[in-house]
Amino acid sequence: MIENVLHPRIIENKDWATFLFVLSFATIALTKSVFENRFADFTKLIYSDKYTSVYKDSSHLMSGFTIALFLVQIISFAFFIQLSLSHFGYGSKTDWILYIQIITFLFYFVMSKFLIEKIIATAFNIDEFIEHFNLQKVIYRTYIGLFILPINVILFYYDNISRSIPLLIIGIILTINTFVYFVSVKNYQNLIFSKLFYFILYLCALEIAPYYFMYYWFTKSIA
Repeated sequence: MIENVLHPRIIENKDWATFLFVLSFATIALTKSVFENRFADFTKLIYSDKYTSVYKDSSHLMSGFTIALFLVQIISFAFFIQLSLSHFGYGSKTDWILYIQIITFLFYFVMSKFLIEKIIATAFNIDEFIEHFNLQKVIYRTYIGLFILPINVILFYYDNISRSIPLLIIGIILTINTFVYFVSVKNYQNLIFSKLFYFILYLCALEIAPYYFMYYWFTKSIA
């Protein structure tokens, strides 16, 4: 007599991710249709500084264009963080609860950091630099978020992906962030040098310490 052994089939729910990917691409398409010329300049950011020259006023930080693509950026970066954790064995890429935790933490981290920066900028009297610096960061990080969105789709739906790809993307992100810092410092060097002490305090308190403590907490939690 042949004994049949039944094994439960585990079906991973990917519908939530599909919905978010579709929502992100739909938001990009809608933004492109509403802000056609601006979006065209934005896509050329990698080889042209026209966008940063035309839309350098800090009022653009709260425009519909920036807010819409900021939301796509948050979705994209949250996916990338979860996919990176999954590739290195610290979570599941189909775990929607983990994704909610990551995107909630990421959103509140970014918004809290932004508000604290505004308060410190006012206290140190470096509002002009911080406003333009934040705009520069949002522009380039949004560009990165849109760039890695299709990569997230590939990483999510295909399993046989080299572990070097997330590391390569992390390297690119760090390189671009470093570039943004140097460009901002160069553009506002007179203002920075006149308030060098306050700038160093700001740099240590809000641009180094938060990421160091996040890295320290993460490495300790997985040790």
